[in-house]
Amino acid sequence: MRKRTTRLIGAVGSLALASTLVACGGSSSDTAAPLSNAADASDPKHPEWSKYTFAIGDNGGDGSQELALVTGVFDNAPYKVKFARFTYGPPLVQAAASGDIDLGSVGDVPPITGAAKEYGFKVVAVNRSLTPDQAVENIIVPKGSQLKTAADLKGKKIAVPQGSSAHGLALNALKSVGLTPKDVKLVFLDPAAGATAFNTGKVDAWSIWNPQSAIAVKNGARILVKGLPPIDQTSSYYVASDTSLKDKTKRAALTDVLKRLSREFAWAVKNPDKYAQALSKEQGIPLADAKASLAAYSNRVTPVEKADIVLEQKLADAFLEAGQITKKVDVPSIVDNLLPAGYDSSKLKVTS
Repeated sequence: MRKRTTRLIGAVGSLALASTLVACGGSSSDTAAPLSNAADASDPKHPEWSKYTFAIGDNGGDGSQELALVTGVFDNAPYKVKFARFTYGPPLVQAAASGDIDLGSVGDVPPITGAAKEYGFKVVAVNRSLTPDQAVENIIVPKGSQLKTAADLKGKKIAVPQGSSAHGLALNALKSVGLTPKDVKLVFLDPAAGATAFNTGKVDAWSIWNPQSAIAVKNGARILVKGLPPIDQTSSYYVASDTSLKDKTKRAALTDVLKRLSREFAWAVKNPDKYAQALSKEQGIPLADAKASLAAYSNRVTPVEKADIVLEQKLADAFLEAGQITKKVDVPSIVDNLLPAGYDSSKLKVTS
């Protein structure tokens, strides 16, 4: 009998989620799901984990919930799992700090802004892009815009989700041409409100990730600044609740959750058509749009490395210098790897 996973309903604590969450259970097919025996054969059964229900934060519809259904990756887990949808990273980090979720993936900036507010969480792993030459977010301008370079943003209105990775992109793009946030008008809007402002001409540019960026470009928008190094990172980060990490038994179980998540994404990368279908269903977008933004979701999961800490520290210092946070963040102090050294989900053997 396949283990059921559930979804949180309504709101997590005081944080409203982007949508209500539906039950995630067995497939209607009699065919065994490809990852229904995801645990290593040598692993013990861990009956002591049966008391746990882990809440996984789903940042913007990354396909994790639908892939759990398709792959059956949690079917034989000795714990239960539920998914919570967030429209962007900062509320997810806050939910991790409050213990409303146990684990979730966010961009490079939310851990910084969360740490500046002294939230209780840790960065526990990295999602590294398998296509680091392709931007997962961009600064875009409407069709017909006269803006040609980042320098042209001076005096202009830029829509950006505050405290998100797109906020970091905007900040670094401005800095790269000698501008500061004081030289522009940053209009802090969540992704949905940003889309409305962009489409109605209320802002001159929009710093946003895929699929929103890809969809807007398909509809005539133009990329002004690509979210690529050295201006932007192409990695994202898993964060976890301090409460879960401090409990030795729960921490071990949470490590298993993370490994299963990384396995389902490794499977998805090797099955791009099914991955696109999962993204399309989870985000409620056309399949063609999901395929267009697929590269943004094709990642490998690894431990946090020294180079990641250096990049995050540089970004944190830039946010402090620009007045976007008021407290210096010591990035090493918020890192607590769950995965063993050398772990790389792209090297996992998964069946199709």
